[in-house]
Amino acid sequence: MAWQDWIRTIEVEPSLYGADFAHLGTQLEQLLGAGCRVFHFDVGDGHFVEPVTMGPIVLKSISSLIHRGDGVIDVHLMVENPAKYFEPVAAAGGDSVTFHYEAVDDVGATIRAAREHGLQVGVAFNPESEPEDVAAVSGEADLVLCMAIHPGYSGQQFIESTYDRVRRLRLALANTIPVQVDGGVGDENIGRIHDCGATLLVAATAIFGHEDLAGAYRRLVRSLA
Repeated sequence: MAWQDWIRTIEVEPSLYGADFAHLGTQLEQLLGAGCRVFHFDVGDGHFVEPVTMGPIVLKSISSLIHRGDGVIDVHLMVENPAKYFEPVAAAGGDSVTFHYEAVDDVGATIRAAREHGLQVGVAFNPESEPEDVAAVSGEADLVLCMAIHPGYSGQQFIESTYDRVRRLRLALANTIPVQVDGGVGDENIGRIHDCGATLLVAATAIFGHEDLAGAYRRLVRSLA
């Protein structure tokens, strides 16, 4: 299934990095019940980013629950060698992988390698990289992710220059490729981020930092209405 068939016009994606892993299944069910359709799953290798985060074993434990609820899993690979993760992510039930522009020598070849495993593909880039440079090599991607923080740790403050970087990326990309933003997204800025051209908004603390996860998710969605 193509990425365009998964997503509605706009998606708020809960980042599972912020979840309470003692109650992960319950939290996923709450968000699915609230209408959430796309879940963001961060993988960190301890090299490209400092923390070692979730991996294919955790992904496999939740993928059937999310798929039964008509959801999909968007796997963000914050790793030095993303290609080695494509097969295990696909086998564990991941639906898409997003790798970092800074981590590979050939973006196009890496995109094609992911597709060989039946995965949809995104290209992420860090705050120091130029949006136009990323757009120039991402024409085969299904999405491009503009990081609004330095990747690694949840709960960081949103970088204000992200608004301009999103506008520049949107202008440089083909209109058919969605722009995603991850990091520091919340009630106070999600509308402005969307106005700059992003339609995939990843939120961790803004959802999982609240006791009422469903209410927090719906509040973010209403902010985009």
